[in-house]
Amino acid sequence: MTLENLHTLQTHFPKGMDAVLLTSEMHQFYMTGFHIEDGYVVILRDRAYVFVDFRYIEAAQAEIDTTAFTIHMNTSLDFIRDTLSAAGVKTVGFEDRFVTVSALERYRQVFADSFTLVPIGGLLEDQRTIKTEYELEMIKKAQEIGDAAFTHILGFITPERTETEIALELEYFMRKLGASGTSFSTICISGTATSLPHGEPKNRTIEKGFITMDFGCIYRGYCSDMTRTVAVGEVTQEMKDVYSTVLAAQRAVLDVIDWHSDCGEMDRIAREIIDRAGYRGAFGHSLGHGVGLYIHEQPRLHSGCKGSLLENGHVVTVEPGIYLNGKFGVRIEDMVIIHHNRAEDITHSQKNLIVL
Repeated sequence: MTLENLHTLQTHFPKGMDAVLLTSEMHQFYMTGFHIEDGYVVILRDRAYVFVDFRYIEAAQAEIDTTAFTIHMNTSLDFIRDTLSAAGVKTVGFEDRFVTVSALERYRQVFADSFTLVPIGGLLEDQRTIKTEYELEMIKKAQEIGDAAFTHILGFITPERTETEIALELEYFMRKLGASGTSFSTICISGTATSLPHGEPKNRTIEKGFITMDFGCIYRGYCSDMTRTVAVGEVTQEMKDVYSTVLAAQRAVLDVIDWHSDCGEMDRIAREIIDRAGYRGAFGHSLGHGVGLYIHEQPRLHSGCKGSLLENGHVVTVEPGIYLNGKFGVRIEDMVIIHHNRAEDITHSQKNLIVL
């Protein structure tokens, strides 16, 4: 983990703010590279503090860069107040999008006579939109694990397997390759259930027809996300037509997506192909979303985002789909990173229709 995220925040510190109090575990990790399950991180313009208790102090001292962070084995708000007061802090920004009402009330009670509390809004979310090279490498590694899991699962699927078995095998295999967990609840649905974009796997033998698998893993804190639709048994002409339409829509976007591409225009390109093929209204979600520490981040590839441009450091999914109510559905999803003024598709699994 580099200190680039910390230095970026300190370089662009909010005007009129002396410190930022981080209480969300994700943002604490984003700054320190260490998962703090119970503690606080406070960033000042010229220094930074980590406050943890005895359970985490040894690990924190081993994993956090102590040239940048002063680590205290104390999580008392009174102690934090006294530490910041000694550093001359008068105004503290807090994570209003993550703090509970009761927690904010405690901060007000303890800090009232010492600091002015100011909400920071989307300050960290906006910064996280632009990934560093290190973050891009972690995301690429997470996606490599996803690609390997897809290759593995093709040899695991048989007509006797259940949706739950397949989902669990994907998760188990990704963990064996070094993932710390899944990016989200793994989707593995079959037959008529594939018409549900986010259907849940059930402990039932897979239906013949399409199987949609939407899955991802977390590698050193960063997420991957991919979807592949394969078939088991006989494939009808309608199924082939839908699949080829979704694939054509995705390829049309992947052929043109680039640095400074318009997010809304990317959605339009895919949607127009699907609509022209006779499936207007069957692609009900946006074309894609950002991915990073969270599975859904900015930017979005959506019709409402026209004018928003892809920049270096952005990571987005490209995932068109067609869902025919009560019949079947198809979704194909890749991840694209923007860096060095170009786009790179980092998902390498086969996309031609696979019939098992």
